[in-house]
Amino acid sequence: MRAMTHEAQRYTRVLSIAGSDSGGGAGIQADLKTFAALGCYGMTAITALTAQNTLGVSAIHGVPPEMLKAQLSAVLDDIGVDAVKIGMLHAPEIVRTVAWALRHYGVKIVVLDPVMVATSGDRLIAPETVQVLVEELFPLATVVTPNLDEAALLLGRPIADAGELDAAARDLLALGAQAVLLKGGHLPGDEVADLLVSGDGPAQRLASPRIASRNTHGTGCTLSSAVAAYLALGQPLEQAVAKARSYILQAIAMGADVYTGAGHGPLNHSHAPLALHKRPRD
Repeated sequence: MRAMTHEAQRYTRVLSIAGSDSGGGAGIQADLKTFAALGCYGMTAITALTAQNTLGVSAIHGVPPEMLKAQLSAVLDDIGVDAVKIGMLHAPEIVRTVAWALRHYGVKIVVLDPVMVATSGDRLIAPETVQVLVEELFPLATVVTPNLDEAALLLGRPIADAGELDAAARDLLALGAQAVLLKGGHLPGDEVADLLVSGDGPAQRLASPRIASRNTHGTGCTLSSAVAAYLALGQPLEQAVAKARSYILQAIAMGADVYTGAGHGPLNHSHAPLALHKRPRD
């Protein structure tokens, strides 16, 4: 009897380059939970350690650039990636190290979440880093996913109402990214509307009813990670964003009645986990 042969397989791989949240609700921890829930194999390159809980950030300790480079090289030399999600990059030399890795290893799918302000209002990025972020990483990004506070820092002006979203998104696009997902959740009202723009089509408005919940810590990290996961799984950008929004809305709804800490609690990332996705080995 002839032995059965099996095609070599591997997991769909997503790398998070971001800061660590000791409270587990945002940053690297939220990214890994999201990747796992959506059937992707998650890996990390940690840029900073934060002392953080549901009430805020009490301390930040940056990882030296050479240690970040070692993490990136270790993962990319051996395991490889199908997509990269980038979060907290607090210093110019950290940004440049990440840009080097993306270029050196030819990473094709990059979701850049320009994490600058925590849910608690704490600023997480040095002012001199913003321009370096734009110059080095926007041209390498498949999509950039700022919230309104981050967009205001990037553009140097506030975004006061929904009528300003389109112009702001177009101005962010002009900074060099292939696409921008401008998140409008910080605007008041019963509806949450985000705007997806790219250079080859009209803006796409994605709206949904606002879910009443105190547990909104890590929403931005989770959304960008979900987009990266769906892109890694082969979804086109518009579908990846739509599916990522659906995932995060369910994660918010399924965690709305849970108390974790005294402040902004985490989402329920594991409300409907999937098995790890396998594909033919390269």
